[in-house]
Amino acid sequence: MKVIIIEDEVLAADKLERLLHKYDPQIQVIDRFESITESSIWLGNPENVADLIFLDIHLVDGLSFEIFNRVQVKTPIIFTTAYNEYALNAFKLNSVDYLLKPVTFDNLYDALKKYESMKESFGAKSIKSIEELSEALANIQKDYKTRFMVKVGEKLKSFKADDTELFYAEGRDVFILLSDGKRYIIDYKMEELQDLLDPKQFYRISRSFIVNINAINDVLVHSNSRLKVVLKTDCERELIVSREKVNNFKNWFSGS
Repeated sequence: MKVIIIEDEVLAADKLERLLHKYDPQIQVIDRFESITESSIWLGNPENVADLIFLDIHLVDGLSFEIFNRVQVKTPIIFTTAYNEYALNAFKLNSVDYLLKPVTFDNLYDALKKYESMKESFGAKSIKSIEELSEALANIQKDYKTRFMVKVGEKLKSFKADDTELFYAEGRDVFILLSDGKRYIIDYKMEELQDLLDPKQFYRISRSFIVNINAINDVLVHSNSRLKVVLKTDCERELIVSREKVNNFKNWFSGS
């Protein structure tokens, strides 16, 4: 089996290579890359062939999803990342797995066994863009959270997700901002919310903010090619789309 590793942490790449050889000494790691640019160049060359790709999500020059916007990838992929905020089910569409760091031998073993049992079906499949990942998520994960419960004094209140304009982190607390301007602390982390909310309706524009598409009044061009989101409800916080998320945000906002 010929493998390439796309990983910007040398120690993590070294460990993964050791685990691969533990699984099967005959596995060939034919190349390793640290960036979107060099990975895209290699993958874009039809003379370069690998059986399997191990792909980290955070690379030195951005999120590795950009690779799929540059080149067509037919090779099956096992995603690896230290973050759990990228909707794990989304990346199973290429029918391998998503490994959370630190990668263990047991998890790697299971992923490779899954690859071996399903590799015959990969010939006709490919990932062309990040939009296909989003579409696959919509087909895989149907049951999103539609209501949130908060504690108000001695009472418990329940609110529809549709009535939420914004989820945001402030220090150690996470708040829900409703369309009537009221805000409440909720017992969720931002990473948990990202997996619970419908990705067609909610988008995490930065580490601190998740916005409801139905609550957006305007999107303005901001400094350094970034975007500023203005909600229908007055919000004292400046909602800036992270630079690495701008292109994906545009696709999400346009519905493409």
